[in-house]
Amino acid sequence: MDIRKAFNLAADQYDKYRRNVIPCFDDFYGCFISLIPFKKDDDIRVLDLGAGTGLVTAILMAAFPKIKATLVDISEEMLTKAKARFANKPGINFEVIDYAKCQLPNDFELVVSAMSIHHLEDSDKKLLFKKILKVLTPGGMFINAEIVKGATEETEKIYRDVWTKHLTLKSGLSKEQLDQIYQRMSYDITATLDAQLNWLREVGFAEVDCFYKFYSFSVYAGTKS
Repeated sequence: MDIRKAFNLAADQYDKYRRNVIPCFDDFYGCFISLIPFKKDDDIRVLDLGAGTGLVTAILMAAFPKIKATLVDISEEMLTKAKARFANKPGINFEVIDYAKCQLPNDFELVVSAMSIHHLEDSDKKLLFKKILKVLTPGGMFINAEIVKGATEETEKIYRDVWTKHLTLKSGLSKEQLDQIYQRMSYDITATLDAQLNWLREVGFAEVDCFYKFYSFSVYAGTKS
């Protein structure tokens, strides 16, 4: 099974269990929203990479109701769910593409992603960062809520142990649901936080920093000068 099929199969239940899966859900996404350098009523053009069922865009719209968003994902089924979610919302577009291989839509004040880019090979992550910088308008911002790899083998083990204990002991998910999650996790290709921050700087991002971290869960951002 490839990653597209895995996420197509997960589409029906994916949104429902996000809070169960992510132990720091509120802080993780709360930091994400707090970083956005715009006013509530601004007309913001947003590109949501790996948008899935539209969870991040929905959280953004709750805080910034006038955004105009383009949701990009490799999974047709995930975006079908997103289309249903935003059926009565104007200014929402959807594109089923592999953002690692295809040209990105252009001219956005904000590019966001959550729990998606870690599926790419490291070389593709850096190339994607370069493409993101290109499609941002001057002063625009890229924010990524992501899982990262431990800086050493020992810290990586700690990260994995903490998440596994949460999933098995605190998530309340069934064995079947956990098996599906572990199946999707098998596609993870995490990179260290330091490496990703350096890649952003190397391709030309400014004001690069990590603004939240809970073990492997990190929120980092950079701006286009």
